[in-house]
Amino acid sequence: MPELPEVEALREFLDENLVGKEIARALPVAISVLKTYDPPLSALDGTTVTAVGRHGKFLDIEAGGLHLLVHLARAGWLQWRDVLPSGPPRPGKGPLALRVALTGGDGFDLTEAGTTKRLAVHLVHDPADVPGVARLGPDPLADGFDREAFAALLAGERRQVKGALRDQSLIAGIGNAYSDEILHAARMSPFKPVRNLGDDEVTTLYEAMRGTLAEAVERSHGLAAGRLKAEKKSGLRVHGRTGGPCPVCGDTIREVSFSDSSLQYCPTCQTGGKPLADRRLSRLLK
Repeated sequence: MPELPEVEALREFLDENLVGKEIARALPVAISVLKTYDPPLSALDGTTVTAVGRHGKFLDIEAGGLHLLVHLARAGWLQWRDVLPSGPPRPGKGPLALRVALTGGDGFDLTEAGTTKRLAVHLVHDPADVPGVARLGPDPLADGFDREAFAALLAGERRQVKGALRDQSLIAGIGNAYSDEILHAARMSPFKPVRNLGDDEVTTLYEAMRGTLAEAVERSHGLAAGRLKAEKKSGLRVHGRTGGPCPVCGDTIREVSFSDSSLQYCPTCQTGGKPLADRRLSRLLK
């Protein structure tokens, strides 16, 4: 799933390649992708893109006073094309979900792999009209989001730290992969209850979060959209690397599986050498 660093890199790429250009037409290909109907997607025809923003994991393309909000979900992606295929795209079983054609002949496709279709596109007058945007917590890389603001968010939390980091209404933009990376950098168990964090641990977690995300954004800076997935995978230290060596201590990276996802961690760095139980047991093996 694209998370804050990849969506921010896409925002930068589109800011350089899309702003100032005129939209010829926005064409939905998959029925499931478009989540709004008023204003109609045709309202973008002939408008000029004036800005590209980001709200957590949402891309925000502004044109003609409207906002095209895109959430790539787990398997969605944006593919820029210097020359779009001639003729309108045909609906079918392929990955293409929506195409935005520019008057210059270039544009981009939104695609989604797999059979579970969660990629979402909204056309609205105000980003806050999208429920997923309206409920977002603060951006963890925002200038004003300091350690005290982070501690205030965690106050009263009763969940485990992994779940808290992934809650978009608490902190925007962090998903499964980067929460694993942050917790590895902080040398902290993903199952540690937030209420058990001491002041020093809150500081460590905050610094790991800011550092991990900032480094990922920097690695992705200036990359073309097509190279971002590979860059994300190459930069991850524990997530998706089950069975490999920890880059810090050399211990074997382990995994806990869920019904539809998994987490990875290093026992030596994060859990005092003890393996975590299957998540369904919800506790460490004693």
